[in-house]
Amino acid sequence: MKEQRQRSDAQTSEASVNAAADAVFQIRGVTKVYRMGEVEVHALKGVDLELYRGELVVLLGASGSGKSTLLNIIGGLDTPTEGTVVYQDHILTSADESELTRFRREHVGFVFQFYNLIPSLTALENVELITEIAESPISAKEALEMVGLSERIDHFPAQLSGGEQQRVAIARAVAKQPDVLLCDEPTGALDVTTGKLVLKVIEKVNRELGTTTAIITHNAAIAAMADRVIHIGSGRITEIIRNSEKKSPETLVW
Repeated sequence: MKEQRQRSDAQTSEASVNAAADAVFQIRGVTKVYRMGEVEVHALKGVDLELYRGELVVLLGASGSGKSTLLNIIGGLDTPTEGTVVYQDHILTSADESELTRFRREHVGFVFQFYNLIPSLTALENVELITEIAESPISAKEALEMVGLSERIDHFPAQLSGGEQQRVAIARAVAKQPDVLLCDEPTGALDVTTGKLVLKVIEKVNRELGTTTAIITHNAAIAAMADRVIHIGSGRITEIIRNSEKKSPETLVW
């Protein structure tokens, strides 16, 4: 019995070490306070979290829950008031602005609710903006083909539907082959059918490129496509659930 218990303890310890080694982000005690005059807004309150290599997570919470603030800190767009954020061997919370810029350029792709495309550039040219500064990009044409827009590369944003514009934004994000893809309400401005198509593209990128992917949303139905669902409320993580079975985006209902 003692020998079995020791073996079990050793296996548990080994599993913990392997899990820690596979964590690309380690977030500890992250607090974010915004000060507006004499008023303090506590957007995050002591968040502890790991994100693992190649997983797809959904950060689920109502408006004002702190999920966008957390995503911005993970992506190096913002810094916490307290706590530490470590990406692999990079301590982001002690990095200066130039180091954070390099981190974003080399490792992170962003997709936002509003597509942020340049109206005077074609779909291809919008994606090429990223490939020109990335270290080891895939071609802009290949990125647009990945999101199903190979026939629309010469169209301007005004000639594309909302879903097509969002897919251009995804192509732009993945063209530099980021290690991490961060999506902030990527379906928020889309109808259900188009939203599912966009989620299918994000799931494809996660699966085929092995990109660690985080989607923040207030839409609980999207949680079913994730490996893990991280519930956020009032600046805190309230629950983390691992889905025993992931649903494909096409089967989601909302």
